[in-house]
Amino acid sequence: MATEEKKKEAKKEVKKEKTPKAEKKSAVVVDRMKAYSLSEAIDLLKAAARAKFDESVELHIRLGVDVKQSDQQVRATALLPHGTGKSKRVVVIAKGEKLKEALQAGADFVGEADLIEKLAKGWTDFDILVATPDVMKDLAKLGKVLGPKGLMPNPKTGTVTFDLARTVKELKTGRIEFRADATGIVHTAVGKVSFDKQKIAENVKALYDAVVSAKPSGAKGSYILSVSISSTMGPGIRLATNLN
Repeated sequence: MATEEKKKEAKKEVKKEKTPKAEKKSAVVVDRMKAYSLSEAIDLLKAAARAKFDESVELHIRLGVDVKQSDQQVRATALLPHGTGKSKRVVVIAKGEKLKEALQAGADFVGEADLIEKLAKGWTDFDILVATPDVMKDLAKLGKVLGPKGLMPNPKTGTVTFDLARTVKELKTGRIEFRADATGIVHTAVGKVSFDKQKIAENVKALYDAVVSAKPSGAKGSYILSVSISSTMGPGIRLATNLN
């Protein structure tokens, strides 16, 4: 009995010794009042990421817009040079030879009336829906089904087009859609923590530039109010808005 008690006490002592070291190793201090350079922020982000999965890198841009006003809505696309690290399932609705063009470009599913019927029955096992302008009349009846899920093709985001080869390839490799939410903030994944520093920086700058270019005509005063970056499970890190 005495021997067993000594073993238990020894295990407790080992745990006491290991815990402070583990906490110290994973602790990353982020100054909430400081605006970090992009390089500093990425270093902090990588150091703070300690989840067992490959966390996403997320960019958050707070804009000086009132999205309730029709002339202040922000919605567009950005082409991330290194992609998001996540493959996307792209569906295309078109006619004739355009279906073959979409398949050759890498579309996961293509179709016309048959696919529209499948969507009407509730099928949404995909990420992006692309359509040619000549089928939008038939697809419009599914607005109530696709709209709330953010899957309805839209000319503003380039998902209503005859240029299927270029569109599908870009969507599969790194083109993303972004929009300001109800509070005027753009939240978008721009890669994975496992990406090297340069790739994360280039993706961040690509999205930032696209958001700046999407400034609506009705925006008044300062447009970019604040920018921050984080990993899925990590702390928010404020960035200098010039992204040096």
